[in-house]
Amino acid sequence: MSLLERRRANFAPRTDRSNILSRHFLSLLFFLFAVSSAWAVDPSLHISQYAHTAWRIQDGIFSGAPNAITQTTDGYLWIGTKAGLFRFDGVRFVPWTSPDGKHLPSSNVTSLLGARDGSLWIGMEGGLSRWDKRDLIDYEIKPERINAMIEDHNGTVWLVRALGGNVDGGLCQVIGPGLRCYGKADGIPGSAGASSLVEDTLGNLWIGTDTAVVRWRPGSSSTYIPKGLNSGLDGVNGLAANPDGSVWVGMDIAGPGLGLQQLSQDAWKPFANSELDGTTLKVQALFVDRENALWIGTATKGIYRIVGRTVDHIYTADGLSSDSVYWFYEDREGDLWVATSKGLDCFRDVRVASFSTREGLSTPEVDSVLAARDGTVWIGGEDSLDAIHQDQVSSVQSGKGLPGSQVTALLEDHAGRLWIGIDNTMSIYKNGRFTRIDRPDGRPIGVVFGITEDVDNNVWILTSGPPRTLLRVQYPKVQEELPQMRGAARVAADPEVGIWLGLINGDLARYRRGGAEIFPFKHEENSRVNHIIVSSDGSVLGATGDGLVGWNNGKLQTLTVKNGLPCDFVNAVIEDNNRATWLYTQCGLVEITGTEMQRWWGQPDTTVQLKIFDAFDGVQPGRAPFGGATKAPDGRLWFANGVLLQTIDPDHVSWNALPPPVHVEGVIADRKNYSPRHDLPLPPLTHDLEIDYTALSFPIPQKVRFRYKLEGRDAVWQEPGARRQAFYSDLHPGKYRFRVIACNNDGVWNEQGASLDFSVAPAWFQTNWFRILCVLSGILVVWVIYRLRVRQIARAISARFDERLAERTRLARDLHDTFLQTIQGSKLVADDALEPSTDPIRMRRAMEQLSVWLGRATQEGRAALNSLRSATAHTNDLAEAFQRATEECRMQSPIEVSFSVVGDAKEMHPVIRDEVYRIGYEAIRNACMHSGAGRLEVALSYAEDLTLRVSDNGTGIDPAIADRGKEGHFGLQGMRERATRIGGKLTLRSSSSSGTEIRLMIPGSIIFRKR
Repeated sequence: MSLLERRRANFAPRTDRSNILSRHFLSLLFFLFAVSSAWAVDPSLHISQYAHTAWRIQDGIFSGAPNAITQTTDGYLWIGTKAGLFRFDGVRFVPWTSPDGKHLPSSNVTSLLGARDGSLWIGMEGGLSRWDKRDLIDYEIKPERINAMIEDHNGTVWLVRALGGNVDGGLCQVIGPGLRCYGKADGIPGSAGASSLVEDTLGNLWIGTDTAVVRWRPGSSSTYIPKGLNSGLDGVNGLAANPDGSVWVGMDIAGPGLGLQQLSQDAWKPFANSELDGTTLKVQALFVDRENALWIGTATKGIYRIVGRTVDHIYTADGLSSDSVYWFYEDREGDLWVATSKGLDCFRDVRVASFSTREGLSTPEVDSVLAARDGTVWIGGEDSLDAIHQDQVSSVQSGKGLPGSQVTALLEDHAGRLWIGIDNTMSIYKNGRFTRIDRPDGRPIGVVFGITEDVDNNVWILTSGPPRTLLRVQYPKVQEELPQMRGAARVAADPEVGIWLGLINGDLARYRRGGAEIFPFKHEENSRVNHIIVSSDGSVLGATGDGLVGWNNGKLQTLTVKNGLPCDFVNAVIEDNNRATWLYTQCGLVEITGTEMQRWWGQPDTTVQLKIFDAFDGVQPGRAPFGGATKAPDGRLWFANGVLLQTIDPDHVSWNALPPPVHVEGVIADRKNYSPRHDLPLPPLTHDLEIDYTALSFPIPQKVRFRYKLEGRDAVWQEPGARRQAFYSDLHPGKYRFRVIACNNDGVWNEQGASLDFSVAPAWFQTNWFRILCVLSGILVVWVIYRLRVRQIARAISARFDERLAERTRLARDLHDTFLQTIQGSKLVADDALEPSTDPIRMRRAMEQLSVWLGRATQEGRAALNSLRSATAHTNDLAEAFQRATEECRMQSPIEVSFSVVGDAKEMHPVIRDEVYRIGYEAIRNACMHSGAGRLEVALSYAEDLTLRVSDNGTGIDPAIADRGKEGHFGLQGMRERATRIGGKLTLRSSSSSGTEIRLMIPGSIIFRKR
């Protein structure tokens, strides 16, 4: 089983874990797997090829230099600095303080240890503390410096410390709440204490003191002093144990027998080769990673790494935060962390590695690339032809063997000869010699843009000419020139016969047996074919600026963003050993499996499932002018982008199978911070709620994705992307559970995630008893309103009934006083006429009398009807209505009538207006029928108030009748009742000498409507 397969087997997620393990135990399990089995940074790559991130003090990340780094089982990374302890989740550095308000004994954190039980041990300048996620426990020690801490294979915590004066006991063991320390009497010399500590594979403790290196276990010890040492050391600052039992020793002084040494089988072995003399280094830190690569942190020269006998180096000129290195740490996902005097650095693997002048290339341009059958990768560029073979770079440079300055297209033919375009010539390179090939007339070939070899061993060359020409060469002579193919930009051999051409306009063409066939595509800008290949299934693919064009058994298709590509501009295309197609696009490297390609050929409009490698994976897209991609015999793919060379191994692409631990970090409710805890109570009327969460995956934290749901509020999972906060502003009182899950950079989800139960307390007006009280109050208010309305309606109906009764009473009185009396008189006359009589004259006189009485009855009935129907409902003018009444008066009696109106008519309330009319009509009728007057005056006045005056010169009214009304008659009484009902004032003056005057005055505020 390969290393990659072992790693995948170790980290394959088990779906049943979430059902039987708690989240904390899962975190511990992941951490233990990470420590024992996770990969480290790839030792075959240069340090400069890793992804590198630096956080510098000058950028305000820390207020003091980092001294120590560790990771706890919950996934958090901890950084101890000269100014305190920081917690890091991949995005945010948070200064740590104990939730219970306790403070560390010192702010200068010198050593850290994440123990397997989940606790964090904090060593300081003058203190030792342990944080177990609940309590901060301080240990009683003297003012001394804790330099290093480890947890041995039995789970025991050991530490070494720097002591002052003649104090003894540099090695200490944590036992319960205290320490047990060992010194000279236990076989550990060193007057100033110890500075480094490591455990080897046999369980021995190795202690570096200021005078020696000690191998120790209870009851047994050995002391080793470097050869040539005549006086005490400044200190052994670094120790690192190898799997074979040997130990690397790093000292902070340089010199023979010092610097970097190896203790193997009780013998000192200095490291030295042509690249590095270890005795010249001032070592401050040593670390052996999981791939057994040794990392060396120096005082002034940055970082060295030794893999076998190969040495690599990185320092500030390469981006390291400082050349003074204090500490190394490897997290559970294999990232390497470095603490320096000026910041924090992280190195991690990338899936796409780059080669440039930093990795040994001699050319700043990478314009073409070719993988030969012997595994050598040839790179063409400016002033150099470079070769990478077995990770070693060699070059043939201009003026030093290269017959020109610009290397263009490359080809290895069937005989292993290397064809190289150089400037405007073509040469064969073999056994270190260049042999030039020219046209038959001796002219140079021209600038070579493309080159291939067909199944008949013909080498086809695309050249710039002039004119642009396709040449057929059979080594060593040009056999044929085809200037008509001037539109070709790229060429590839057909596995059956002939060649395929990618044209400048984006079309594909096939040339075989002297004939050419063109396959046109729809074109836009940037349609030039940048690269062309013939796939294993016989399909032809062309990389263009408008997508991937393809031909397959006569079918023409184009793969673009509509099919799922991240962008349309494709620089190069290549097929790997698994028949997957790789597109080197302008926005990343795209892998499409063979199955997906076949599905696309069957369904041109389908969305293709693909994998994208972007800048976080090391991809730096670009276009090479003379050949952008090649496949090596070992399966690795190589891409040229015009500036540098990039490679990926499709068979060994590392992936992160560790689900990230997920945590809810804090709650902010209305700008007040709360620590997350079970059943967290929040105050009433909480409006602005922010919940902060995180997922601890450090390789590419920018690719960590989250989903969250607030049970009791959200019906479905929310997709915030990489955002690490959830916001709510409309929560009602009640209990809620917030759940959050996350995936790492490779889409592996921690489905269990984290949760937080909290409640929002109700305000007094949001409680159930208040709601019940409101309901009851509402019912009571509705009932009261209903009762008041019923009473109002009853009063209104009663008033209408009273009014109708009063009107009926008045009408009955009118009829009784007038109409019925006249009818009764008519009946008497009729009875008299019916008595037997032979006197025709008496009979006639009786009939004439009856006719008079009946005429009077008709008039009186008509008058009664008019009093009911002659209202002013259809007009607002009282004057017109009173004019009609006076005309009726003249018809009934020979009386002289005078009618006058003062002022302009005004808008009046219709009910009051009708009552005024009835009062006036009754006064006019009484004057006409009963006063015996010869003159009647009616005056209507519109002023601030409304005034009606009706006067006659008749016989007047008896004072007793005027005061109380006539027995059995209701005219005057009805007039007074009406006047009182509408808020008017009715006055009556009458005498036998001057007649009768009735005056009615209605206040304007009552009768007139406001405009």
